[in-house]
Amino acid sequence: MSEPLVLGFETSCDETGVGIVRGHTLLADALATSMAEHERFGGVVPEIASRAHLEAMVPTVHRALADAGIAASDIDAVAVTSGPGLTGALLVGVAAAKAYALALDKPLYGVNHLAAHVAVDELQHGPLAEPSIAMLVSGGHSSLLLVPDLAQDVQPLGRTIDDAAGEAFDKVARVLGMPFPGGPPIDKAARDGDPSAIAFPRGLTGPRDAPYDFSFSGLKTAVARWVEARERAGEPVPLADVAASFQEAVADVLTAKAVRACRDHGVDHLVLGGGVAANSRLRALAEERCEKAGIVLRVPSPKLCTDNGAMVAALGSRLVAAGVAPSAPDLGADSALPVDVVSR
Repeated sequence: MSEPLVLGFETSCDETGVGIVRGHTLLADALATSMAEHERFGGVVPEIASRAHLEAMVPTVHRALADAGIAASDIDAVAVTSGPGLTGALLVGVAAAKAYALALDKPLYGVNHLAAHVAVDELQHGPLAEPSIAMLVSGGHSSLLLVPDLAQDVQPLGRTIDDAAGEAFDKVARVLGMPFPGGPPIDKAARDGDPSAIAFPRGLTGPRDAPYDFSFSGLKTAVARWVEARERAGEPVPLADVAASFQEAVADVLTAKAVRACRDHGVDHLVLGGGVAANSRLRALAEERCEKAGIVLRVPSPKLCTDNGAMVAALGSRLVAAGVAPSAPDLGADSALPVDVVSR
């Protein structure tokens, strides 16, 4: 089987994603989101997300099959995110994937959500250079990975020790009175601001700090205190400048550590993934610093950066092509699945 046709399920958080991939070719990427139901809570509510997945699953599968112009019986394998993520949400996807795999009599692959964020780039830019460094930034994760072999060998270099980058965007947006999720409104506001207006801190960038780990909790707190001080003094809060300065601090730390990881490990390819990789400043600064360092930067389109079924199908396709054994029938969900476990 030279180019397997893979059906992928993604339900790690609030997006119900169903993707269909043949080899490195994306045929369908159907998505349903419950984001609007979480907005009034200022964050994702696990129980609401799980119930929304249940309601959206079958219609989303039907839409993906129709978009791809295939029948379910044409599928060669089924892949599903089995972790990390919200346990209840993951269980819905795993149960659905098991049902389709059993009904179609096809192999099932439980895959790692983070590795899938790396794999999705192959749908846009072709086979991944190996080894590569991958930087994944989202609401739940800020990770630096060394990827010698995407199908079987993903090695963690660093991670967030408190707030992930996306989480910091959400919390700062709340401080500034912006809607949830915070990434898009902050990115938009920052376009009219001065990124050097306020000297916000860069966490874990000292000579004795872990070179590849991230910390954004202090930055989030610094922004909140700065805004509170202005309000107490009765002075207006320059939203655009605060947004731009905060965003610059995040992008500065992320890109500096990613480029350092490439240099330290003698790797000349960097892949960005995760929802925060859609941020315009992060993309621009990464491009600027990679060009200066002689590093090839690969960033998927913003639509493929956020959680989706296409990325799961893409990783499933890699696993099938590499001859990796399918998952056992008793595959479960693991909310804390380690990044070095590519498939289960």
